[in-house]
Amino acid sequence: MNILYQTSASATGGRTGSASVDDGSLTIALVTPRELGGPGGEGANPEQLFACGYAACFLSALRFIAGRRKVSLPEDSKVTAQVGIGARPDGAGFSLDVALSVSLPGVESDVAADLLQEAHSVCPYSHLAREGLDVRLNLAA
Repeated sequence: MNILYQTSASATGGRTGSASVDDGSLTIALVTPRELGGPGGEGANPEQLFACGYAACFLSALRFIAGRRKVSLPEDSKVTAQVGIGARPDGAGFSLDVALSVSLPGVESDVAADLLQEAHSVCPYSHLAREGLDVRLNLAA
């Protein structure tokens, strides 16, 4: 793959700790939700961060596809990603559940439905959800 952009982030403390990106533009406190046995309270969690990323990426994919089709999307277009976490049926770990809700005010429903399907085919988060991801594991010294 020809990588066009790359970033990295580091986390300490796991779900109750902190995370930051390598260029210093984002540092965030992490807290485990009460529903997962944590203290809850101030801070974000990985599912919230994934939901934010997926929603933003999918909306960008919609804008990309709309631009190619010369369809104007309203400024108040919105994608909401609902992300849940739970035990896998095989009991061997955890899995995510994702639902996307898209609002494209003023766009005809058949046009909007076509845009959603094509955006789902080009969005990298959607591709990850469909095809998985080859992760390279390295033990740092």
